[in-house]
Amino acid sequence: MRVYLVIVDETEEALIALQFAARRAAKTDGVLHLLALVPPQEFNAFAGVQATIEEEARARAETMVTAAAGNLLSQGAKMPVISVRVGEDIKVVRQYLKEHPEVSALVLGAAKEGGPGPLVAHFTGAGMAHMTCPVFVVPGGLDAAAIEKLS
Repeated sequence: MRVYLVIVDETEEALIALQFAARRAAKTDGVLHLLALVPPQEFNAFAGVQATIEEEARARAETMVTAAAGNLLSQGAKMPVISVRVGEDIKVVRQYLKEHPEVSALVLGAAKEGGPGPLVAHFTGAGMAHMTCPVFVVPGGLDAAAIEKLS
């Protein structure tokens, strides 16, 4: 069974990657893993304040990834595996891939304009040599029909 890992956040790139991966999983009888990243918070001398900020960030990420999963289910997809992790994005993705050798591909979305984001830049650049699976980068300018055709 093919397993597609998608990094879920509030960007258009993530939405494009999710649409492609969902269509690809449906056509290959595959499964989605949705990973929401919570960036580490800057050190705050007041531990209670820092804990509250971290908890709010985690709650936002959990809400976002759960909503994405619910949207997929409403379209008839299989229930995805949902994970929320705190840490530096590239390190968290690498650790996730290490823990989940069943992942068949990392699916990332590219921006419509401008240069690549940090994940695309890393995992298609210097970080590619250490990947344990292929990386799919979905162009940001694709519409739903093009995504359907390519998936």
